[in-house]
Parts: sequence; structure tokens; C-alpha cells
Amino acid sequence: MQRPICSVFIATSVDGCIARPDGRIDFLDGVQLEGEDYGFAAFYASVDALVMGRGTWDVVNAFPEWPYEGKRVVVLTDRPAEPRRGETIASGGVVSLLERLHAEGVRRVYVDGGVVIRQFLAAGVVDDLVLSVIPVILGDGVRLFGAGVPELSLTLVESRSWPTGLVQLRYQRTWRT
Repeated sequence: MQRPICSVFIATSVDGCIARPDGRIDFLDGVQLEGEDYGFAAFYASVDALVMGRGTWDVVNAFPEWPYEGKRVVVLTDRPAEPRRGETIASGGVVSLLERLHAEGVRRVYVDGGVVIRQFLAAGVVDDLVLSVIPVILGDGVRLFGAGVPELSLTLVESRSWPTGLVQLRYQRTWRT
């Protein structure tokens, strides 16, 4: 199968939550540094398209400004949805979506949203992950990993820390033959 490279870039609490139980991501506010994006701008510039889940799309649509202007966005969902800002709404399997995106010229995909990241992991198509660990324990919330995620061997490519306490881990998938 020919497909784009699939990359995850996401923040998580120390206990593995990417959002509060109600979907809020306000816990990220404590690590904001003037002018520091923790490498996100360079990563974002390297991707051709973004595939996100419906829950993430709902959260982002509440932002005052659409953060993905000029980038192709695909919302992967089985629930009815109407595009608001040029997004594509897609349903079905991850592999068929990736084959279609590749045929349309997409070479690298940013995968975002807990459910969609788990679907991509289950399909065995995540190539690299950047996990930014926020120095907070939420106790409860939307977990990044959970049941249904297969074992995946990773190679640590880089680790960095900032005075805010944020620790960033960059992994590549270890492909076994």
C-alpha cells in the first residue's frame, strides 16, 4: 500500500490525558512561553494535510479563529457533520483514506485527536510521534492511549525539556521485519 507518512504531535498530561473529561484543554495554558511553540510551527509546515477526529474538530471549532487556515483538513467521523471552513468530512477505514490521500498527492499527514490516533495506531500506520508531556496530573480525562492500541516498538529520536516543566519526546516507529 502506498500511503503518506503519518505523524502525531500532541500534548498529554503526566497521567496520559489529552483533554479533561468535558474536552477542555485549558491545562495547556500553564506551559505557554512568549514566542515558544515547542517545535509545532516547523512540524506543521512539514505536513500536507491534517486528519482529526470529530471530538477534536468540535473543540477546535469553538476557538475564536480557525488555526488551520490554508491547510487541508479531513475530519474522520461516523457522525453527521457539515464542513464549516473547507474541511472534508470522511468516514470509513484509515487505510482507504490514506490510499486516497496519497493518490491526491498528500505525502505527510498530521494525525490529531485521541480516537483517530488510536485508529491509526491500530491500523499500524503511525510512523512517528511527538509527545509533549505537560507537568500536571489531571486524574481523569480523555486518554491518549488505551484499550485496543496494539503494542508498538518505538525508537527515541530526541528528548527536550523547558523551564516550564514541559518535556518533549520524539519517537519513530521501530519497523520489524
